[in-house]
Amino acid sequence: MREKIKLYLQSLRLERWPRSLAIIPGFIAVFILSPELLKTVNLVDLLLRLGLGFGLTWLISTANYIVNEITDAPYDKHHPQKKNRPLINNQISPVKLLFLWSLMVAISITISLLLYNTYFVFSLLALLVAGVLYNVPPVRLKDVPFLDSTVESANNPIRFLIGWYIVQTSFPPLSLLLAWWCFGNFLMIGKRVAEKKFLTEAESAGYRLSLKKYSHRMLMSFMIINGLLFVLTFSLFALKIKYHTFLLSLPFIIIYLIIFLKKSLSDPEAAEEPEKLLKNPHFAFYTLFLVVIFIIAFIFK
Repeated sequence: MREKIKLYLQSLRLERWPRSLAIIPGFIAVFILSPELLKTVNLVDLLLRLGLGFGLTWLISTANYIVNEITDAPYDKHHPQKKNRPLINNQISPVKLLFLWSLMVAISITISLLLYNTYFVFSLLALLVAGVLYNVPPVRLKDVPFLDSTVESANNPIRFLIGWYIVQTSFPPLSLLLAWWCFGNFLMIGKRVAEKKFLTEAESAGYRLSLKKYSHRMLMSFMIINGLLFVLTFSLFALKIKYHTFLLSLPFIIIYLIIFLKKSLSDPEAAEEPEKLLKNPHFAFYTLFLVVIFIIAFIFK
């Protein structure tokens, strides 16, 4: 029984919880753009709402991983590592996984309806719908070149909105939202680059249908374009809100993007799970350094 539970937990991919921390930039952005709100809120209550919001986002994200686990099973058997997943080897039941999906969605949406505003609820639903459109036939956008990474990376701005709507009900600056989307797409394309490079032609064609229509050059070009779009939209955001000191952080951000670009070409595990890069002390230190640069830019705006 215990071993069976472990197999189900493995399919939930609970170790990917750090991705739901992507709601925090949206939460922080509210106070960067409207610092006067800090005087009107109860900090303890706000942090509790942030913690609960993270939990609800994690539930929806985990529900999406269940959908991915079921719909990708025929394709994952072509992947050298993913072919060992429990569902592919008939060790667990897809019906029970769908029950868990229903339970997670029901809990998350019900609590959000009771405790959060309508915009927060719609953002959670958008995260859920994005997972269905991305994974489930006949739409299954993950099989469409360029849309595959673009739709998957849409989870970035959606999670940003979830964090934003914990506090605010107005819409955030579009340039900031687009910058966050382009940054996410940059990471997602890096994942495709690694798959194209490190999987054999037969493995990549069977595992991800969109890879058959990509060339390595197309992927690299699309990755660089999204990196440039991120720099452009972030610059527009900084200029629009007159935080010119944010522009001083751009060279350090570009270095960050170049590091990930190089990792995509040399380390398939890092490209597949970008958060694993933080286990590298040098990369973790540089990430912390980048956060400090942002804080300094904010203080001396």
